[in-house]
Amino acid sequence: MSRKTGRSHDVEVQAAGGVIWQSANRLLEVAIVHRPKYDDWSFPKGKLDPGESYEHGALREVAEETGLRCVLGRELVATSYCDAKGRSKMVRYWEMTVADGEFAPNDEVDDLRWLSLSATAQTLSHRRDLAVLGSFARFAGAQLPILR
Repeated sequence: MSRKTGRSHDVEVQAAGGVIWQSANRLLEVAIVHRPKYDDWSFPKGKLDPGESYEHGALREVAEETGLRCVLGRELVATSYCDAKGRSKMVRYWEMTVADGEFAPNDEVDDLRWLSLSATAQTLSHRRDLAVLGSFARFAGAQLPILR
């Protein structure tokens, strides 16, 4: 990994995203998005632009996919996997809170849901996202039941 950019040179696709959270009526909720292209539920994320830092990319991608301008918090666990094109992909995640904005469906994301941690665990489409949720739950001091 380069010290200057924080990028891993052996990863073909570098991406970043966020676990957006809020406290509603003393209940901790996180936002997940539905991507119609893949028909899945996941945390908002996307590929970095050339020369972009992971932190900036996470905030930009979350804003593009959700319409929410967020405040970057603590870094969570990263995930690594092969994407649909067979390329190695690493996604770094941060916990985030909403500064302003409002969700509006777009080409990439057609729905956003605020869910409890347990409902999120049951709704996420990819097992790798459970590690991200677990990392967030540890940060938040919440108990997350083991599912799947």
